[in-house]
Amino acid sequence: MSRSHIKRLVMPRSWPLPRKSSIWVQKPNPGGHSIENCMPMALVLRDILGVAHTRREAKRILHSRQVMVDGRIETDDGRGVGLMDVLTVGQSNYRCVLDINGKLRYRPIPASAASSKLCRVTGKTTIRGAKTQLHLHDGRNLLMEDASAYKSGDSVVISLPEQAITSHLPFAEGALAYLTGGSHIGETATVREHDVKRSSKANEVQFDDFQTIADYVFVVGSESDIPGAES
Repeated sequence: MSRSHIKRLVMPRSWPLPRKSSIWVQKPNPGGHSIENCMPMALVLRDILGVAHTRREAKRILHSRQVMVDGRIETDDGRGVGLMDVLTVGQSNYRCVLDINGKLRYRPIPASAASSKLCRVTGKTTIRGAKTQLHLHDGRNLLMEDASAYKSGDSVVISLPEQAITSHLPFAEGALAYLTGGSHIGETATVREHDVKRSSKANEVQFDDFQTIADYVFVVGSESDIPGAES
């Protein structure tokens, strides 16, 4: 069996698919998202959106060049479509989010919302020429002359497909957070305190009624940034 597949019984719990309908399931190609936070394009088109009945049909749709991810044409049926990605199929637009059960969902969004994307800053590196490379959660890197204002845990809004930063959302007290892990996954809450540990322990974030680790906190501008959050 090809390594492009895994057994359904061991597929990530975030995939909203039945485990016992067949033995194998397609695996996403290596990319910017972890396997827990994305699904391969063919599965999304066939099993989630229902625009294709078979993987062959999904490939045919992709080769018609009517499918885009983050504003760019995508023809690879193994491309992982993951958290906060904008998927465009014909005239329809979708954003990938995690629901309160920790399942990946591809929610419809208006065309106006498909022209931008929220990304979490996971780190930054200084490279040759005194430029700074900003690392984002979806694997992309942005080159900047001065990135001193950006810190790990912050979020940025980028325009699609240009990938220009249009807004900066700092990870600070009072920020609205979308939780991407833990027992409150899929919920939004306001940050009350950020506790930075001086050890190997994970940094913690305090909310009104609970706390979680900083890696699960994704800063957003408003609840409307998460389609379906109010349902």
